[in-house]
Parts: sequence; structure tokens; C-alpha cells
Amino acid sequence: MELGKVGKLIIYIGIFLIVLGVLIHFYPKIPFLGKLPGDIYIKRENVSFYFPLATSIIVSIVLSLALYLLSKLK
Repeated sequence: MELGKVGKLIIYIGIFLIVLGVLIHFYPKIPFLGKLPGDIYIKRENVSFYFPLATSIIVSIVLSLALYLLSKLK
């Protein structure tokens, strides 16, 4: 790998970590995340099961779009 490519990779990783840190910091304040209509939540006497299906799909679409746009910047 060339030194310039390694530098760009480190910058992209840094930007990703900053965005991830901001999302983790403000996650409790995002009202709709994890409570969308397609999320599955089953609560019984001794067991509770939660699977954020709709939230996972939306996060996947957003990440795919972001990575697609990042690949077009090169």
C-alpha cells in the first residue's frame, strides 16, 4: 500500500469512529430508534425477547448509502 492510501484509510476510520461515538452518545435521546412498528418485542412471565427488525433494516440502508457515497468520493 502506498503511504497516501494508508493516510486516507486512517482518516476514513477516524471519521467513522467519530460518527459512531456521537451516535452511541446520543442513542438514548433518539426517540424512534428501537421502537419502530416493525420491531418485534415479546414479553412473557419469565422471558422477554426483543428483535429490532425495522431498526436494523433502516440502519443497514443508511450505512449502505454512506459507504456507497464514500466509495464514489475516491
